[in-house]
Amino acid sequence: MEHTAQTIAEPSLGGFTTASTAAELAARLQAARARTLLLASDLDERQLMGPRLAIVNPPLWEIAHVGWFQEHWCLRYRAAGELAPSLIADADALYNSAIAAHDTRWELPLLPHRSVLRYLKEVLEQVLEKLAQQPDDGWPRYCAELAACHEEMHCEAFTYTRQTLGYSAPQISAPVPATSGPLSGDVSIPGGEYLLGASPGPDFVFDNEKWMHRVQIEPFKIARAAVSKGEYAAFVDAGGYEDSRWWSAAGWQWRCKAEAHAPVYWRREGGAWLERRFDTWAELVLHAAMIHVNWHEAQAWCGWAGRRLPSEAEWEQAAATSRDDPSGARVKRRYPWGDAPPDAAHAALYDAADRVCDTSSMPEGDSAWGCRQLMGNVWEWTADWFQPYPRFVRDPYEAYSEPWFGNHKVLRGGCYATSPALMRNTWRNFYMPERRDVCAGFRTCAIN
Repeated sequence: MEHTAQTIAEPSLGGFTTASTAAELAARLQAARARTLLLASDLDERQLMGPRLAIVNPPLWEIAHVGWFQEHWCLRYRAAGELAPSLIADADALYNSAIAAHDTRWELPLLPHRSVLRYLKEVLEQVLEKLAQQPDDGWPRYCAELAACHEEMHCEAFTYTRQTLGYSAPQISAPVPATSGPLSGDVSIPGGEYLLGASPGPDFVFDNEKWMHRVQIEPFKIARAAVSKGEYAAFVDAGGYEDSRWWSAAGWQWRCKAEAHAPVYWRREGGAWLERRFDTWAELVLHAAMIHVNWHEAQAWCGWAGRRLPSEAEWEQAAATSRDDPSGARVKRRYPWGDAPPDAAHAALYDAADRVCDTSSMPEGDSAWGCRQLMGNVWEWTADWFQPYPRFVRDPYEAYSEPWFGNHKVLRGGCYATSPALMRNTWRNFYMPERRDVCAGFRTCAIN
């Protein structure tokens, strides 16, 4: 593969920053690549293509797309949107998700797996060389962080794709979560004026987090923990999927069309509920956080239980503030427990164990208000539609946020397959409300 160099000026940094050093980004890119390769290393030719489903990509396509994205931003992107040539022929037609329509990805003349691996290796080597040669240049570092974030997100997608397709659990060494029982009750949070969103500064953030703005929140009570599988099973056993009273009109329409009578990976056997975890069926771990439910299912459980989903502002206030500074005007915590980087004591992140933790696990990760596992274990649905913050301006990666405003719901907090490097209290995830393949659960608020 030959790269034809062009002497086109790269764009100036503008307002796009990262506090990460070139060395830190090089290590992060290498770690993300190692995880990508590990997540696909045991898949055979048939599994690398997989069945045609609307909610997954062919793994072979997705692996190459990761390399395409890194090459696009770190090596090819130039001023005024111009692109230098790719290392491979027809790269954009094959692997640009904005051009290669989802339904066509199984028929495209994709690179063989061996060629994909060679492409990924060559791209990464050139990116690392560029970072080493230009360690103080802000634009290459910004693009490298964008590429690292993108690959880490796809590693999470590879993980839940393996669950969706019933492949074996990823071969990543991780401890089996210890059982620790339930965690019940609410904490009271005063609400009031709150500064929602990220503050300007040197740290990398996505455009949909920009910028901090004032919102008004009524006092509220939010659960100390996410809803557990046992709590959700009580709803199913009470006939919750057959009773339209608990569902919104859109949710009931989804339930009927999907013919859903229980969570997607559950089945009854001998009077007990079993769940499929990757390729293995096992009994429910009753106190573990509920996972693989969509927004409609979360909202229906709330209707049945007399609860509600939190707004994303409520969620962020519970995660990012302290009792003496509930507005976040002086200090907003980067993580629920403070500013110390996530580790196994604080949050279940980047853990490929085949089940989630009990809701009472990891007390060291509590927020200042006493909420547990606001970060990690399972993503948490919020009540809100994904919308831009006031005075939104899209970043150079135009397809990240803007196309999805208005028809996706916001999730917060990360899951067991999320990279710790991605996490912060202001980060917003977003999915269509009918998606239940993703690693999502929910926590609830009391109805005043």
